[in-house]
This record gives sequence, C-alpha cells and structure tokens, in this order.
Amino acid sequence: MVNTAPFVYGFLAALILMVIALSALYLYLRGCREKQAKIKGYLDLIPDLTENQRAKLQAIRHVFLPKVERIRQEMRLKRAELAELLFSEPSDRTRIYEVAETIIDSQSKLEQEVIEHILEEKELLTLSQKQKFYEIIVEQFSGGGLGVHDVRAQNSKAEPARKRCKA
Repeated sequence: MVNTAPFVYGFLAALILMVIALSALYLYLRGCREKQAKIKGYLDLIPDLTENQRAKLQAIRHVFLPKVERIRQEMRLKRAELAELLFSEPSDRTRIYEVAETIIDSQSKLEQEVIEHILEEKELLTLSQKQKFYEIIVEQFSGGGLGVHDVRAQNSKAEPARKRCKA
C-alpha cells in the first residue's frame, strides 16, 4: 500500500499558499481601484495640498464637475443618435453630418472647460506643486485625450516629460 499522506499534505499546503497569495493580490488590487475611484481630478494626485487649498479646490469642482457631466451626457446622447442615423435606411446624410457637428462642438466645449479648469486649479498651487501638476498633466494628456476629464476612460502610463514649471 502506498502512503499518500505526504502528497495530500503537500497539495493542501500548496493550495493554502495559493489562497493566501490570491487573497493578498485581490486586496492590493481592490485598494488600488478604491484609491483610483477617489480621484476626481489631477490635484488629487498631489499629496501635499493644504486644507485651505483642498477647500478651494472643492468649491471649484462644485461648479466644474456638473458642467462637464452635462457636456459628456450630451455627447453620449448625440453619439447614440449618430449610431442610429448611420444604420437607418435610407441614410439621411444631412442629419448625420449635423449630429456629427454637434458632437464636435461638444468635444470642443469639453476641451475648453477642462483647460479653463486646469488654469483655475493652477492658481491654487505653490511653485513645487505646479511642477508636479505639470508632470501629471503631461502624463495624462500623452494618451491623446483629456486624462481623467475625458469622455473615454484613460489609463495611460506614459512617462511624464521633465520640464521646469513657470510661475
């Protein structure tokens, strides 16, 4: 008769180690996701903001976030309309291009709002915070969009360029 106890114990030990390793990985990734979900803007990535800066930032966001959400919602609706128009028969090219133009206008409005928001946020920062802010903006924009403010989810990990920030 073959003694299978060492095999069973070894298998159970490996199984327990795998459960521990997967649990640790799960907890780590969940923490990363929760931290990322708390990020509402670029300045959330700057750890040394004062309470006064954070309070002013919240006031700025109180106006900015609803405004850009309305633009995003408008874009989603127009994109859905465009998809319907593109596949309806017969194709109404005039209406398709009208809807496409409203999407382009909305994208432009969104870009302008984000630029204005960044300029407004920048005024809250010290010189060293502005340098960090610059690096964050370069990293976020390197993906071709507006980073955390874009319509699509951006998770670009591009290396930020190093450049002196001007006051």
